[in-house]
Amino acid sequence: MTRAISHPLLSQINGFRHLPHHCPSSLGRYLNIWLILCLFPRTCVSNPSKPNFLLILADDLGIGDVGCYGNDTIRTPNIDSLAKDGVRLTQHIAAAAVCTPSRAAFLTGRYPIRSGMASSTQQQALFWNGGSGGLPPNETTFARILYQQGYSTALVGKWHMGVNCNTRHDHCHHPLNHGFDYFYGMPFTLLNECQGSDDPELAKSLQDTYWFYTQMITLAVFTLVIGKLANLFPVKWKIIICLAICGLLHFISWFSSYGFTKHWNCILMRNHDITEQPMNLQKTTSNMLKEAITFIERTPQVLVMHIHVQVLASESWSPCRLLDVIDKEDLKNTTFIYFASDHGGFLEAHRGNSQLGGWNGIYKGGKGMGGWEGGIRVPGIVRWPGVLPAGTVIDEPTSLMDIYPTVVQLAGGKVPQDRVMDGHTLLPLLQGTEQHSRHEFLFHYCGVFLHAVRWHQKDSDHYATPVFQPEASGACFRRGICPCFGDGVTHHDPPLLFNLSQDPSEANPLSADTAPVFDAVVRRIRRAVEEHRKTLTPVPQQLSPHNNIWKPWLQPCCGTFPFCGCHEENNKV
Repeated sequence: MTRAISHPLLSQINGFRHLPHHCPSSLGRYLNIWLILCLFPRTCVSNPSKPNFLLILADDLGIGDVGCYGNDTIRTPNIDSLAKDGVRLTQHIAAAAVCTPSRAAFLTGRYPIRSGMASSTQQQALFWNGGSGGLPPNETTFARILYQQGYSTALVGKWHMGVNCNTRHDHCHHPLNHGFDYFYGMPFTLLNECQGSDDPELAKSLQDTYWFYTQMITLAVFTLVIGKLANLFPVKWKIIICLAICGLLHFISWFSSYGFTKHWNCILMRNHDITEQPMNLQKTTSNMLKEAITFIERTPQVLVMHIHVQVLASESWSPCRLLDVIDKEDLKNTTFIYFASDHGGFLEAHRGNSQLGGWNGIYKGGKGMGGWEGGIRVPGIVRWPGVLPAGTVIDEPTSLMDIYPTVVQLAGGKVPQDRVMDGHTLLPLLQGTEQHSRHEFLFHYCGVFLHAVRWHQKDSDHYATPVFQPEASGACFRRGICPCFGDGVTHHDPPLLFNLSQDPSEANPLSADTAPVFDAVVRRIRRAVEEHRKTLTPVPQQLSPHNNIWKPWLQPCCGTFPFCGCHEENNKV
């Protein structure tokens, strides 16, 4: 599918459909887990130009949910105030349309396919705390660089990039192994199972797969054993045993998905210690907010907060409370604040006729759809009073990956030179010294599969699009989330081409008859794809079936496995 983009003038776009997201919030039960990153100097820095950082990343928050992006139904006054006092990015693009790879790209400044955090299977994100996949230890996050520059670095909220590699306590993927010196939150994510009363989310997507592989592996083991005993063909017992263990793991994962998901995945951690297993959702939001506020009051430096759409709906959650603390501590003019979402709203998330997963305005698609605008175009707001001009709107393509070189530059660090970096510093755009984005091309992946390419000031290509179910629904309701490959995807040759400045909803693809430059644009973008692919190198796949299966010996456990369970308040008593 090919998509054309020529000077998208998004400030002229209106007519958003809305889902209530605001501060204070009244979203009922639906929360939104944020990642709040706090990065503050450990000591008093001599260079006043080196700011503190408060980075807030929502999950499942659609661009149509926010007032300053066109939502005129529900107020979002504090988010709107950030935009009024700072810079609003209208073409802010996520590097992936699901949590795990998008957050990996945000922290590393690189497309997730470079770190192995993009999936070649139907499971596009990590599915277990007890899996072995996660953000590789050899990846350098901006938190690590800022820590080396003398900053205190904290992460509060959702991590969802792995915990352990080989043993239950190696913590190789843990935030504390990636440059953060403090972590409080969920190492996984907020599933329906964590709430107890909703339809299963993880089990629904995995039970059939686990059971299918269990049956196939069992049949293979049975056949090999019979063949071995009957001398029908030579096979080593070692191979049979390894295959049997693999089958057993699939069976355990299938069995655990029935009722055990909440116990294994819905946990809270402080640094390396589990504080709640399973976690108490009634207090999760307020606890996270308290942790973030305490860190800012104690050591204002760098705080990253990852928050899920469900936490945003809680009465106790409110971005304005963090801003109040920033003001009270006299940090307003020395704090760089960034607010965004890790991908578009989750269209398939619903209860009855109620849409729960965020709304993406006029943009087609949503979470899980790596090519359509609704899956990757997200809110992006930056505030730094006295340094960045207030009330500025930038209609240039920018990426979540751009935050990496931006904060590293401001902290006086250097971006790694031993690897390909895909983000570009935002400072020239934010300060008005440059008028155009440094991204000539942006590559839109769904897992490891390239679905679209964006050519700034010219055109962009979509090579594959999801098959909606039902056909005119605009989402994949029957599947739960749209796939990246297989019979759930339509491939386009020649690719579909859209001019987003004139057709932001991607409703009318161009052709050689309607666009005289169609063939030239397609050829240029294909050359860009070839050049991009030459920069990719093979890396271990962190989301492979082997890494994304539940392994009991890696399961974080408070107590003696499998009798895991604790609650911090009860322990204090």
